[in-house]
Amino acid sequence: MLVALALIWGASFMFIKVAVRELAPSTLILGRLGLAAITLALVVPFTIGTREAAAQIRANWRWLVVVALVNTAIPFWLLSWGETRIDSGLASIIQASVPIFNALIAFAFFREVRVTGSRLVGIGIGFVGVALLVGAQPEGKMLGALAVVGMALCYAIGGLLTGRNLKEVRPLLVALASTAVAAVIGIPAGVAQAPSHSPGWKAIASVVALGVPGTAVAYLLFFGLIAGAGAMYASLVTYLIPPIAIGYGAVFLGE
Repeated sequence: MLVALALIWGASFMFIKVAVRELAPSTLILGRLGLAAITLALVVPFTIGTREAAAQIRANWRWLVVVALVNTAIPFWLLSWGETRIDSGLASIIQASVPIFNALIAFAFFREVRVTGSRLVGIGIGFVGVALLVGAQPEGKMLGALAVVGMALCYAIGGLLTGRNLKEVRPLLVALASTAVAAVIGIPAGVAQAPSHSPGWKAIASVVALGVPGTAVAYLLFFGLIAGAGAMYASLVTYLIPPIAIGYGAVFLGE
């Protein structure tokens, strides 16, 4: 599951880079999340059942909304906006800081999954590495790099909150709620910034790829990993993504 998730999300950086050439980040996110929510909603009646799904959502709606904001709506926008200024390969490297933020936040607020000793030293070294990587960017790319750092921080918080408060909720429902709530939040900006002309087929295909396999399928794997192996383990996918994303960027985008 971890490898499959890395292969899917590794390609997402390339598709985002292609899509933001013609679409504003908010419009891209609305299309991506809307497609993901529709795909997941079609699956729920056949796998969980409408009544059980509605009951679980009602019982956990507060944390589902929080996770939708922190783990989807905000980081999706930060990543898409960041990739308007930096290469997809660089964005994929910076997002690998998710486990670092995961460990730092867990050390302070989530004692059940905190790391100590030599592991904590390793996390500190990794944090310095991220700071050096971001600081080495030219002034015009600094804000883009910081946006991706913000995305990594959001993912770390979202994963830990999911592991603590939504572990008993079916991964499919967490994925559905996350995408649906975030899509609704993104409607005003996404519609307002939609292009006046029809985008090209590459942008449209990129949005479809990001919405169905890149979000719907990927979220099923991601939240399934959190429920089964824990948030710390699931966050390790970000270490597998950079070489995949860099490869896609070099081959298909000439980065």
